[in-house]
Amino acid sequence: MRRIQDVHVLATEPLIAPNLLKSELPVDEGIARTVVEARETIREILAGRDRRMLCIVGPCSIHDPDAAMDYARRLAKLKDATADRLYVIMRVYFEKPRTTVGWKGLINDPHMDDSCDMREGLRIARRLLIEINRIGLAAGTELLDPITPQYIADLVAWAAIGARTTESQTHREMASGLSMPVGFKNTTEGNLQAAINAIQSARHPHSFLGITQDGISAVIRTSGNPDTHVVLRGGRKPNYDAASIEECRRMLASAALEPRMMVDCSHAQTSKDFTKQAAVLRTLIDQVRAGSRAIMGAMLESNIEAGNQPPSSDRTKLKYGVSVTDPCIDWPTTEQCILDAAAALGAAGAIAAASHRA
Repeated sequence: MRRIQDVHVLATEPLIAPNLLKSELPVDEGIARTVVEARETIREILAGRDRRMLCIVGPCSIHDPDAAMDYARRLAKLKDATADRLYVIMRVYFEKPRTTVGWKGLINDPHMDDSCDMREGLRIARRLLIEINRIGLAAGTELLDPITPQYIADLVAWAAIGARTTESQTHREMASGLSMPVGFKNTTEGNLQAAINAIQSARHPHSFLGITQDGISAVIRTSGNPDTHVVLRGGRKPNYDAASIEECRRMLASAALEPRMMVDCSHAQTSKDFTKQAAVLRTLIDQVRAGSRAIMGAMLESNIEAGNQPPSSDRTKLKYGVSVTDPCIDWPTTEQCILDAAAALGAAGAIAAASHRA
């Protein structure tokens, strides 16, 4: 008989069940408290009850766990220093969507040698998230593969669905069952309606195929995720200016959704010039100071050192703290951006309070 299945499959390698990895790398009460409190704070910011700005700050992607923890310790101090005006969590991205081909991220290929040792990638990712949460810093990530959340989602306070997957039914269904707030980006072309459609879809119940904590194929039935929102990341042109923010606010209100959004300060907002991220953030802060209630958060791609470098399986060839995917601003620039934003928002609050008293 002619072969009619797995014609292009070279091999299948069993994975550890999610609950076994979790028993190997468990969550303690302190870590759980960090995750739960962060999720609740983000929900309060989304609803407008917490007036702080949510800032998701960190590397474009994680490739070096040691450098990631170095960065996390710096960011934790910055979070504490700005906590009255900002709510800072770390961008901890393990999965990278590729337009054609390229390194798919730490979970898929932790050794950056095309060996795709996903079993080790999942362990490294979970271990790193545990250590980041242990120091009291919450984590946000993009969820790309629908199986991955079963292994790490209990350690994630905020999740993104990327520009290339916002229109995917699979990702909308997955988001409907996630336990944390989820941001949907507009498409790479700048289509905002697709993100709004995704929010509406993810807020409804769904039934779809997935795996259980025991690693068994199952029908997953969800109640819908009410904590979903838009992330503006630009498209054919930037969309962080006041007119674009107002257009997004109007479209959300017309769809009977909370007119609140996050802005990604990188990607198409900067025409791929990573050094412009600081200017984008300043523009957003100026809009908030002018009275905008629509902007609830911002994202920055930041690392210890500026720029980027090609991935390499030879770690000795890699510069410490430099991105292997999109270029990032360096730590001094990041620190100044966040401190300036907090100071400006503090001044805006003082002006508003004085005006109210008058």
